[in-house]
Amino acid sequence: MKKPVYLDHAATTPIDPKVLNVMISVLRDNFGNPSQSLHDYGRDALKVVQQARLEVAELIGADPKEIVFTSGATESINLAIKGIAERFADRGNHIITCLTEHPATLNTCKYLESKGLNEITPLPVDPCGRIDLDQLEKAITDKTILITLMAANNEIGTTHPIEQIGSIAQRHGVMFHCDATQLVGKADLNVKTCNIDLLTLSAHKIYGPKGAGALFVRHSYPPAHPIPLLHGGQQEQGLRSGTLNVPGIVGLGAACRLCRQNLPDEPQRLKNLTEKLYQGLTDALDQVTLNGHPTEKVPNILNLSFAGVEGEALALALKNLAVSTGSACRSARLEPSHVLWALKRDNQLSQSSIRFSTGRFNTPAEIDYAVDYIAETVKKLRHINPRYPS
Repeated sequence: MKKPVYLDHAATTPIDPKVLNVMISVLRDNFGNPSQSLHDYGRDALKVVQQARLEVAELIGADPKEIVFTSGATESINLAIKGIAERFADRGNHIITCLTEHPATLNTCKYLESKGLNEITPLPVDPCGRIDLDQLEKAITDKTILITLMAANNEIGTTHPIEQIGSIAQRHGVMFHCDATQLVGKADLNVKTCNIDLLTLSAHKIYGPKGAGALFVRHSYPPAHPIPLLHGGQQEQGLRSGTLNVPGIVGLGAACRLCRQNLPDEPQRLKNLTEKLYQGLTDALDQVTLNGHPTEKVPNILNLSFAGVEGEALALALKNLAVSTGSACRSARLEPSHVLWALKRDNQLSQSSIRFSTGRFNTPAEIDYAVDYIAETVKKLRHINPRYPS
């Protein structure tokens, strides 16, 4: 049976065969513990870990010593936010974030607030999903210790002006954490020029393995040195204790190397595929609403609402496509996405949204097929919807 066309790369990506080959080699030949330096097995494992550290650093313009390996973006986000909150508790307790952040950020902030440890300011966004920089600057107080904002939204693809946010944070002496999980590998990003103090990324969003990620922690003065979440053997400069996941780390490094090699061409190719999909659907169907910014966005994410069609019903009906709904099922009932809610979409449009996200192995022929298939399916669902005027 032929597998569905995969258009859900914002959720996870297939592992690149080149990454898999490197990981298989490491699983077979580099099984040593990199913390053990008394024999060749440990030293060889450490060598491949350090090479991966270099590859991650080169992708984001960092020093290899500033890369801390974790299990993925959620752990990195928790380490950054909780660790900085505890580190600078004597200086202040105010954290600024945004209503459209990933749940890993929002729920971490809610946890700190629920414990009475921190005061959280979640900034609103405009109808395209961007914050107001003047509002951001006005929200900063003498108690503000951290700004945590994502580079690109995981549901709608909208990007924030990260370099300008970094400048504001630096000007006020506030730490800036950036969740760059959806942007890394799809656009140039340099932690130095963007004045980023901490940056989160995850391997499985860039054709690497699940269970591997990294946190960039700036070393230059004043250092952004969070209090660790885990305590143990002092691995990763004491910031992330535990035996290193050598195959996962090497897979992350290989994925970063491939992204850096592909950066000159891949973003434009993804943009072409996404625009082809959008143009095809808007030509074939009426009452299609774009969710997110039309231009300030990552090249591979397209979130659309189809009037007269429930998003979950459409996603289930598209058996030959792998896509995501823009709604989440909570407590056995369908609720609008918090992102689309922040964009002030009404419930009907929010619940009729679908996220398409293209990737490295998609082809123009697959997009042509997707356009025809989606258009045909939307028309059928609208036809059987008594509330949709035919």
